[in-house]
Amino acid sequence: MTEETTIASARKTELLEAAYRYSLAHGLADLSLRPLAAAIGSSPRVLMFLFGNKDGLLRELLARARVDELAMLGHVEEASTTTAIGLAAAVERVWAWLAAEEHRQLLKLWAEAYARSLIEPDGVWGGFAAATVSDWLGVLAACQPPGERDSEEGVARRTLALAMLRGALLDLLATADHDRVTAAVHHQLALFRRAAVPRP
Repeated sequence: MTEETTIASARKTELLEAAYRYSLAHGLADLSLRPLAAAIGSSPRVLMFLFGNKDGLLRELLARARVDELAMLGHVEEASTTTAIGLAAAVERVWAWLAAEEHRQLLKLWAEAYARSLIEPDGVWGGFAAATVSDWLGVLAACQPPGERDSEEGVARRTLALAMLRGALLDLLATADHDRVTAAVHHQLALFRRAAVPRP
């Protein structure tokens, strides 16, 4: 690798992080290279050189957002490396992270990308929603005991858990009513725990 290539790669990483911080505050749907470049101390020409075009930059920003999402999911999955913590415990951990105020900008960006992925399945956003569903279901599955994980009921239960989390998150993002939405999540968690108790 030449010195010029190393410098360009470092500059690309630096600008990607700056563009990611900008997108957290301003969103991605109406992203324009000129105001973005001005805000992060670059120029449209440099961004085009480093990322190819606007779609190339958007793809890398979506991938960067997914890194943060996977880091959160990895933290939950790590708790089940020695023994499955169970679906209720996994949902409780995920919701605690989703409901934290400091993650609100990232989750608004996630919701925007998720919706655009459904509306424009063949564009730069394509596959984002399906990938996040797969990511989240995989983590929830890892937290289930093996006997439950591999059963049809286990698949249905983690699918329901994901649907509940996603719906609660969208409600929280729309209303900021943390107490009401969290109470609803805890109500569903109680149902999950009761369902997990072996029957005599």
